[in-house]
Amino acid sequence: MKIVLMSGSTRRDSLNTTVLETVRHVLAGLPGAHEAVDLSIAGLPYYEAGLELADGSAAVRAAKELVAGADLLFISTPSYNGAIPGALKNALDWLSRAEGARPSPLTGTVAAVASASPGARGGLEAQAGLVAVLARCGARVVEHEPVAVARAGAQAVEDGRYTDPELVARLDSLTRAALDAAEARTEVLV
Repeated sequence: MKIVLMSGSTRRDSLNTTVLETVRHVLAGLPGAHEAVDLSIAGLPYYEAGLELADGSAAVRAAKELVAGADLLFISTPSYNGAIPGALKNALDWLSRAEGARPSPLTGTVAAVASASPGARGGLEAQAGLVAVLARCGARVVEHEPVAVARAGAQAVEDGRYTDPELVARLDSLTRAALDAAEARTEVLV
């Protein structure tokens, strides 16, 4: 199963990238073959219809190919003033665009959502907006109790991933639910 991991932050040592590294570690411990690849939103240009019509961005084409070929998209987002960051919204705007007769890469894609923040709510308020955008784009958002990593900067980290057993268990549960949803979608398509 191919899983695309997308951090909603462009910051180098992002707390949300740490969430995704924890998910990668969880995947490594689960049965089955799981290929987890990263999609960086940092190199995507601002969405602009003229650029889209000119097919002028190799970074956008590569991002669309990556998501179109995925069984699961796993996004972890920070909260910027209670919403998803502009760079993440921009990436989703690009990924939501159909190409000719081909639907958008997000259409029908199973998507899991988490968040992390140094604040007390862990970016939870951004998750509702992210889920709404994904649903509007035709993605199938995994139903699961929200996983929001509060005071994420104070959490114990080892080898780029969180180690708190309770937090890892919550991410494990979300990851398993996401894999189950992706597997069920694959079975329907076959």
